[in-house]
Amino acid sequence: MENPTPARQTEQLAAFGRLLDVLDRLRAECPWDRKQTLESLRHLTIEETYELSDAIIRHDLPDLQKELGDVMLHLVFYAKIASEQGAFDIADVLNDQCEKLIFRHPHIYGDVQADTEEEVKRNWEQLKLREKGNTSVLGGVPASLPALIKAMRIQEKARGAGFDWEKPEQVWQKVQEELAEFGAEFAHGPADADTARQERAAAEFGDLLFSLINFARHAGINPEEALERTNRKFIQRFQYLETESAREGHQLADLTLAQMDRYWEQAKQLTRQ
Repeated sequence: MENPTPARQTEQLAAFGRLLDVLDRLRAECPWDRKQTLESLRHLTIEETYELSDAIIRHDLPDLQKELGDVMLHLVFYAKIASEQGAFDIADVLNDQCEKLIFRHPHIYGDVQADTEEEVKRNWEQLKLREKGNTSVLGGVPASLPALIKAMRIQEKARGAGFDWEKPEQVWQKVQEELAEFGAEFAHGPADADTARQERAAAEFGDLLFSLINFARHAGINPEEALERTNRKFIQRFQYLETESAREGHQLADLTLAQMDRYWEQAKQLTRQ
């Protein structure tokens, strides 16, 4: 879709204003809405964000529209509560965001030259570092991010500072090295028999995962999306196993692994079609 016409932009602004008006009334008259705080909304916002993510993964645009509305409500709600506390309101939030975008795009709003995506990313990270006053390039990585996504962000920020492998082949060599080191911890039996060895194995496994994520980045693969795709595929195949075995009169707990594998192979053939 192209940029909105002046008439459509007026409609968009009116719709946003309508949301603010609706929330103002709910905050004043609805017992549930009156009770909410920044803290009480936080876990609900996390849940809504995951629902938004699910809609994106499913490529379900009608559901995406609904989930965007839910997330938008939460963002406006936080600003409303902050305005009641005299901290800031939604206009402050939006204006701050506009100023930040302009500041971080000097190749659009200034005279900086950035002709490639990598140059834009490198400039972006350097500007963020200067803007936030962080003493480390990695200081902007949220501590509470899930570990896989955090690893991606750490690697991306390090790359923005010029610290990265030059070729994917070098990263793949590192993967093989980490795999060998992890395997060496199991050369003399299971790690759970020795606490110290178990800790070493966990550390080596973490190194292996980090290097795999790094290789995926160099190969143009989003590891979070790739893993989620595999999760969905496993769920689909396992549910086929459950459904088909039940249809043929079997209890899942009574099946041997070989019998389960027969249904699994059927499911694999179906999902390849």
